[in-house]
Parts: sequence; C-alpha cells; structure tokens
Amino acid sequence: MQWLSGGIDSTVLSDLGSGRRPLTHEALDELPDGKVVEHLRSVLVATGALPARDEQMIRLERVVNDVITSHSTADGRQILHRYATWHLVRRLRHRTRGEDVTHEQLVVVRQHLRAAVILLGWLAEHDLTVATCRQFDLERWLTSDEARLRQEAGHFVRWALARKIASDLSFPAVKWTGPSQPMDNEARWATARRLLHDDTIHTEDRLAGLLLLLYAQWPSAISRLTVDHIEETRGAVRIRLGDVPIDLPEPVADLALQQVAVRRSHAVLARTASPWLFPGGQPGRPISAWAMGERLRKLGIHITVAVKWQRSAAGDWGAYAAEVSRRGPQ
Repeated sequence: MQWLSGGIDSTVLSDLGSGRRPLTHEALDELPDGKVVEHLRSVLVATGALPARDEQMIRLERVVNDVITSHSTADGRQILHRYATWHLVRRLRHRTRGEDVTHEQLVVVRQHLRAAVILLGWLAEHDLTVATCRQFDLERWLTSDEARLRQEAGHFVRWALARKIASDLSFPAVKWTGPSQPMDNEARWATARRLLHDDTIHTEDRLAGLLLLLYAQWPSAISRLTVDHIEETRGAVRIRLGDVPIDLPEPVADLALQQVAVRRSHAVLARTASPWLFPGGQPGRPISAWAMGERLRKLGIHITVAVKWQRSAAGDWGAYAAEVSRRGPQ
C-alpha cells in the first residue's frame, strides 16, 4: 500500500495491512478524508475486501449531524433534528428504495437543510422562533438581503405548518420555471441528428445524450444504468427506464448494444465484473451524476431545458428518434 501512503499515516496503513487494525469502513473513516482514502475504499469494495456502502448517505448523515450540533439555539437544534433526520433523510431513504443516493439527491437535501438554517438564523437574530414567527415577520425576511434559497425555505415553512410547529403563515407559491417560449425545433433536430449519425462522438456520449433528449432522463438516472437495463429479445432492443421496458428505435438500439458489448468485454479483460453501463473513474462505481452532466453539456445540451421541454411536450419519442434517423445527417 506504499503508493497510497501520501497524506496517510504509514503506521495506520501498516496496521490495516497486517491485520492489527480491523479492515472495516469504520477504520477507514478514522483516516483523513480525501481522494487517497476514497480510492482505497473503492478498490477494497470492488475486490470484495469490504462490503458496499452508500457513501453519499454517509456524507449526508455527517453533514446533518454537524449542522444540528453547530446551531446556536436549543429550539433550532430540535427543529433541525426533526426536519433533517425525520423528514429529509427519511424521505430520501424511502425514495431510493435501497439504491445508493446520487450526488444530485445529496445536493438537493443539503440545499433544503441550508435554507432551513438560514431562515432559523434570521429568526434567532430577531428574537423570534418558528412558533412565534408571523406573516409580517416572514415577509420581512423574504424581502430582506439575507433571504436566500427561497424555494427551499418554502418547503421548510410548509413542513413546519403541517407539523403544527408554526401557525398563521402563508408562503408565496413558487413561480413556474419551465419553458416559457417555443423551443427552437430545428436546433433540437440538429442536436439529435448529430448524436444519431456522428460516429466521431464516443458511443457512450451519443447514447447518454439521446437518453436525455428523447426520454427526459436526468444525468443522475443515466449514470445509474447497468448493462442489465438493456435487453435484446427476438430482434427487439429494449431499455428499462421504469417498470415497463421501452423499445429503442434504430440507431439508438445499435448504440445501446455497442455500449453493452464494450462494457462486457472490459469486464472480462479487467477480471472484475462491473455492472455499470457508464462506469466511473473509481473501481466498481458508475460515473457520477456531475461528471455525466459535464459530458452532456460539452455536447451542447442544456440539460434542464431539454428535460422540461420533453416532459411538457409528452411526445412519442421513439417515433421522433426514428424520424430523425430517416432524415439523416445534414
């Protein structure tokens, strides 16, 4: 383990290697946090020396604990504990249904938590609590320079009202942030045609881009796909993006099969089976949602706009892809 020793006490590594210190996640948690420990952990998990663990959830739990314990008032700490532990984290666990938390999900929860901290901090500075806050006070905060993450703060206020922690409050509705003008149809066709026909673009980037453009899959969902999500039966190629498999038109189907073939060949060469359709840089892990998003943005895709337009249009995207394919590159 000498090549990993940078930034880590060599005695600790020696103890881990010799068995004097148990080789567990908890033992690694005692080491200084950083890329070296992160890579060491991923290697040990990929080789079966350590069981898989949801690292994003572990990070979130640490953040929640730090935020709660560092809050200035006892009332605020109690409310943050209820909101973060029993609402935000509990709801996230229910939504993931045993799957690992994505980076995008982690960011969303942290934003909601930060919004609650900001509002609670302002209330404390003005000798107020959630229980004593009235509509006039809330509107003062909303129009102040300190007001940030208003949408997420609204979620916190509505939660407090539902739990009867707050009363007589009304949070303004959030303005629609979806598409407000007709999308440039030709620009959409041009992007789709380029991904369907330009073989100078990497297969995995073409496939990921088309899954976003045609099926409104966020980078976090695309990054979690495995080779088993693609199936070929009697000449038909399908992908499972939900409970029911979806038929893929050509040439999207061919791109999907190419990517599966590449991943399975790589697993044989590496002697360590990786189930991920889009693997990441660390052994045994998929590409992160952030890295997937960056790759898609480099293709010229505005992710949020593309997903919102697709969902608002609710079109037949299999037929759309087939039509784009027939028109050919231009």
